Amino acid sequence: MSGIDIRIQSRDGGEFDCYLAAPSGAGKVPAVVLASAIHGVDADIRAIADQFAAQGFLAAAPDLFWRTEAPGPLGRDDPRLKPRGQPRLERIRAGEADMADTLAEVKRHPRSNGRAVAMGFCYGGPFAVLGPARLGYDAGVGCHSSQMSDYLDAFEGLAKPVCLLWGDRDDWAPPELLEKYRALAARQRSLDLHVFPGILHGFMMPGSPAAYDAKTRAFSMERALALLQGLR
Repeated sequence: MSGIDIRIQSRDGGEFDCYLAAPSGAGKVPAVVLASAIHGVDADIRAIADQFAAQGFLAAAPDLFWRTEAPGPLGRDDPRLKPRGQPRLERIRAGEADMADTLAEVKRHPRSNGRAVAMGFCYGGPFAVLGPARLGYDAGVGCHSSQMSDYLDAFEGLAKPVCLLWGDRDDWAPPELLEKYRALAARQRSLDLHVFPGILHGFMMPGSPAAYDAKTRAFSMERALALLQGLR
């Protein structure tokens, strides 16, 4: 199943690209909005969107880097990758508006039932909690998320479900961070935490062959699909 490229009107002015994959058939279904890694909406992200659509859900992947000098997808060795994500907290903050605008666009789709999951990868990982905490999403999933030490407080009082998945060999998730999240998960039932032994950063992405792990990816997709099923 393949999707289409659309343009979304930004509340801040201008438009940004978004890949949208819709399921076949009829009826109202939940959606998942994919917040990409620093590489942008590349073949890996599009394939994940297509996989969700094949399972009967709407899937959208906005270009969160459209404001930078290097919008769109970039190869993993492109020297423009690092600067376009900096200063990271400011970039993520700007991306909140894009994730909210994408959600509004998805909700207007004739197949949408008005409910959605925010699913983030690496750079986009914080939107797994920012989505349900601030932006109107019903749940979140974060795969090999980065910068998460800055978003522990976003879980305060959050009852909507969030699933976080890391490998214990992820450079962006050192042991001290994982311990903080283990403690948080122990006292907050809405947080579903999974840490996989021996797994590296980027396990969801076949385009990162040294890190990609098919078994961990399959488990992560199952967790996301379970959350989507709960929003039917």
